[in-house]
Amino acid sequence: MAAEKKAGFTRRDLMKTLGLGGLAVAGMGLPGPALAAGEPEKAAPGPMPRRKLGKTGLEVSILNLGGMFDTINNQLLLRQALGWGVNFWDTAEAYGNGMSEEGYGRFFARNPEARKQIVLTTKLVPKGGKFDERLDAALARLKTDYVDLFYVHGISGIGEMDGQMRDWAAAKKKAGKIKFFGFSSHANMEDCLLGAAKLDWIDAVMVSYNFRLMHEQKMREAIAACAKAGIGVVAMKTQGGGPVKTDSEAELDMAGRFLEKGFTDKQAKLKAIWQNPDIAAACSQMPNLTILSANVAAARDATALAREDFDALRAFADATHGDYCAGCAGLCGAAMGGAVPVADVMRAMMYHRDYGETAIARELYASLPEALRREPSSLDFSRAEAACPRGLAIAAIMEDASRLLA
Repeated sequence: MAAEKKAGFTRRDLMKTLGLGGLAVAGMGLPGPALAAGEPEKAAPGPMPRRKLGKTGLEVSILNLGGMFDTINNQLLLRQALGWGVNFWDTAEAYGNGMSEEGYGRFFARNPEARKQIVLTTKLVPKGGKFDERLDAALARLKTDYVDLFYVHGISGIGEMDGQMRDWAAAKKKAGKIKFFGFSSHANMEDCLLGAAKLDWIDAVMVSYNFRLMHEQKMREAIAACAKAGIGVVAMKTQGGGPVKTDSEAELDMAGRFLEKGFTDKQAKLKAIWQNPDIAAACSQMPNLTILSANVAAARDATALAREDFDALRAFADATHGDYCAGCAGLCGAAMGGAVPVADVMRAMMYHRDYGETAIARELYASLPEALRREPSSLDFSRAEAACPRGLAIAAIMEDASRLLA
């Protein structure tokens, strides 16, 4: 048993804590996991920190409520999020085929005074066109006349932000339907950011950014370029989960280290992002009060990570290098002739294995080419594997996706 001890915890203690979703909030002034079963208690003392969202001038909470969950049946959570100072809310047409927007709309209909307190965003994927009609439908679901920030959802290249999109954004701003405009990106994020920094009509961006990516030189340069251009940057996919999920010694070591300091590894990953002043907010899917309270506690707690904490996160990232897809879709995509969306499958498997959101994973997977979904073994992924800088076992993950998500 002595050999199992890590940072003062036995393996059994640590796994028991992590089994609660890694959401222990020891020493941070928040209630424990029993919170989800009843009325929430008060969060940690002190205000929710806010930052300027680039040149927009909007003051947003550093914690961005991700709306990819059942907002219709979680009205108490929405009320509590606002009560705890989370004034930055995110959703999208694609989340539950508009159901997420409907849940926010129900909240605004019942609490009309809350709308002006919230910086509201929604997103449309380019596929399908008809942005005018779809935006109007989104606003109807949201029970509002405008959104504070509109994103073109999931671009993989800055070329998608062309003159036609610029003119559309200008027209919708003039009509008062959107206040600010930008895009989100899960793929080729660095190139998208560097491109955005050269466009004076991009107000804000949401990109995958976490403890795995923050040390990459190109990512650092891209974030800095956007900050210099006055573009607000919102981080998503902040926990750095990937399409491969393994229980490793490195994860236990890291989790034990942070629990000894009074917060979880999940909270530490958020804190690492917030210590970059060029990141306005971290968007987190918070589908229950337990996760919401833990994230609020992390945001309100002023304890900064030390250099050795960043070293621990980086060591874990290095030890699990091959478990994570970094979104460099241009490499594996080009290796497959541009016809196979490898990175989208990686993201679907991340939703399934790391988030535990199999329904969302299956929805994304169902949108991919049928040949890829039904007969991945007929495709040769060796070139994509050779091109992957992280050495992901792409062929095996494709087979798993076909078996688990089809």
